[in-house]
Amino acid sequence: MSVSDTPVLEVRDVSLAFGGVRALTEVSFQVNKGELFSIIGPNGAGKTSMLNCVSGRYKPTAGRVYMDGRDVTGLSPNVRATLGLGRTFQNLALFGHMSVLDNIMVGRHHLLSNNAVSGALYWGTGARKEELAHRRKVEDIIDFLEIAHIRKAVAGTLPYGLRKRVELARAMAVEPKVILLDEPMAGMNLEEKEDMARYIVDLNEEWGMTVIMIEHDMGVVMDISHRVMVLEFGRKIAEGLPDEIMSNERVKVAYLGVDDDEPAQTGEQVA
Repeated sequence: MSVSDTPVLEVRDVSLAFGGVRALTEVSFQVNKGELFSIIGPNGAGKTSMLNCVSGRYKPTAGRVYMDGRDVTGLSPNVRATLGLGRTFQNLALFGHMSVLDNIMVGRHHLLSNNAVSGALYWGTGARKEELAHRRKVEDIIDFLEIAHIRKAVAGTLPYGLRKRVELARAMAVEPKVILLDEPMAGMNLEEKEDMARYIVDLNEEWGMTVIMIEHDMGVVMDISHRVMVLEFGRKIAEGLPDEIMSNERVKVAYLGVDDDEPAQTGEQVA
């Protein structure tokens, strides 16, 4: 998917405080349609807090969030989902007692017909057609993520790597314009990371989703991102192309933990 100059998401001077603790301080950035945009920084830098402000879980103390030019700062996560925002979480948020298929179908909930007229007809032919249409969409996602063999499995019984894939499937089921991925490769082995990186790139290029990703694996971030933003103690310290970020002296010292005259190691895992 080509990257346009049209911002699909814009964050303006967002600050967030919990009592006397400032999680974010006047952070601004925009993500253009078709981008794969990564947010990096040390633990406690405010990365997940920023995604929570974008998704609507947190309301900023100050500043605004815009989607396609519309101010969504005061809108709930559910309303933002209807506007085209999907989300995965750092800590898995699956329904552990439900099947993989049912977990993914939950992501379709806001797309179901629920007005008075359709509700009256829901149990007729229209309902069956709608159900089939949603099932086809879900099956496309299942095939894409190569999880057909576990579609009937109880989500809570699956290995961690597969559960991460199921959560991505549920976020895809929202049919988002923008998908927020919070550490999608955390806790995975090398093979699982390579698979997930491939899915994310295909999600962006083939499925046409703009991706905003938090990830600690610098090798992955620098390989697949179009642009990268760096946070430190809730403030933005850098933003640019991957090569620019890797050569930024402040980023090397603050995040990668190297001296000015030491080369950054793109393959290292940063905790």
